[in-house]
Parts: sequence; structure tokens; C-alpha cells
Amino acid sequence: MNVLSCRGHELPIGDRTIIMGILNITPDSFSDGGSYNRIEDALRRAQHMVAEGADIIDIGGESTRPGAATVTVDEELQRVIPVIEAIRREINVPISIDTYKAEVAKQAIDAGAHIINDVWGGQADAEMAAVAAQLECPFIITHNRTDSEYVEFLPEVIADLLRCTDQAQQAGVKPEHIILDPGIGFAKSYAQNLYLMNNLRAIVDLGYPVLLGTSRKSVIGLTLGLPPEERLEGTSSTVVLGIAQGCGIVRVHDVQAIKRLAVMTDAILRSNL
Repeated sequence: MNVLSCRGHELPIGDRTIIMGILNITPDSFSDGGSYNRIEDALRRAQHMVAEGADIIDIGGESTRPGAATVTVDEELQRVIPVIEAIRREINVPISIDTYKAEVAKQAIDAGAHIINDVWGGQADAEMAAVAAQLECPFIITHNRTDSEYVEFLPEVIADLLRCTDQAQQAGVKPEHIILDPGIGFAKSYAQNLYLMNNLRAIVDLGYPVLLGTSRKSVIGLTLGLPPEERLEGTSSTVVLGIAQGCGIVRVHDVQAIKRLAVMTDAILRSNL
């Protein structure tokens, strides 16, 4: 078991699956946009997710779905900072800030967040890794790129991730603070997403904790022909496969169902006569 130190909180990576609950403070997220824009609604939702078993609350102020409108730094800060402050006052779990902007990450950590979750892995803002290093917080590096053209898909995904981890460490991020996200749904075709799901062990074998974020994503919708709110079973399948391949953290909307699924999967994988 490894312990992930989160600015005063410790998470047992490898002892059990860690559940990250999604809290979007956005009007346009693909699944729950507009549902938690008011501080009291966001706080209530965070409390509910913790009661259901969330170990981390992941707060995002800008949708990362394809085609979503970009948000200015000021607007993103106005959305997330009051929510972070409210949750930090009322709930004693680590908070992650889902942003690719270094200034948003810095102010979010200063306001009480504990983890930076960057869907661009430090590539969109050259200052992001330095901020993570300076604040000594966990840094989630997601695989992403500006196009989905690959010559050798899996080796290039691995090379991209290793390049981002090298850059982060050169900026001063400690290796024990790095978490990798294979980036399901980012710069990948439908077939590539499925192939990567079947080869997550290659990402796990890089030696860093791995976060899997598949909840309600389009690869599930395309497979099952279902809208986001009806993708729990598909999400569950991806989570079980991810845990079985060694992913230690899962980022989800449906916390209670996935928590129960993870506990059962963990029990089977750790069984020993």
C-alpha cells in the first residue's frame, strides 16, 4: 500500500479503490450541467457524495466535453472558489480542482483544495507543474493531445504520459505526488478508447497511481445507445475492468453504486485462502 499525502489528508492507494465524486460547477457539462451552480446545492451534493462513500470531491468550473465553450480565469474562479471554501468548512475530505489553468489551480489550493486535476497534464499552461511543485500537492496528469492521429497508439499514449511526468518532475513535482489518468475520451477515437480500456495495465505498469475517469462518457453511450443519465451499467463495467487491471482511483458521478461495486471487486481481487 502507498499513502498519497494530500496536504494534511492521507489516502491509502492500493489498499482499496479510492472513489472520486464529480461536482461540476458549470452550466454546460455533458451530464449534470447547471445542477450545482448555487453554493448551497453544491455543498448539499458534496455532503451526499461523501455519505455515499466518496473519498475525494472533484470540483470543476469549466466543461471539458468536446466543443464546450472556454471560460476565462476570472469566471472559473468565481464559480469554484466559493464552493471550495464552503465544502472545506463543512466536509473533511480532500478536494481536487479540475482545471488546466495554473492561476485557478493556485487560488483553489490556497482556498482549501488539496489536489490538482489537469486534463491537459500541464501542457495547456506552462506554469501548472511549477504551481503543483510549489504547493506540494498531488498532480493528476491526464493523457491528452490536440489531435487523435497516432502511428502506434498505445506506445504513443505511454510516451506522451512519460513526457508529461518528466516535465512535471523537472519543475519540482515529487514523483510520489504524480497520478496518471489514461484520458479515456480525450483525443481518442471510439475504437482507441475501447483498446485502451483493455490495456490499462500498461499505464499502471509505469509505476504511478492511476485514476480512471470513464463515468457516463461517450464511449459508453456509443456502445449502448444510451443518454448520459442511463449509462450506470456501462460505467460499472469500465470501473470493474479498471480496478482489475490495477487502477487505484475512479472518478464517477454515481458514487453509491460505484462504491459498492468497488468494495465487492476489491474483496474478490484481494481474496486469499
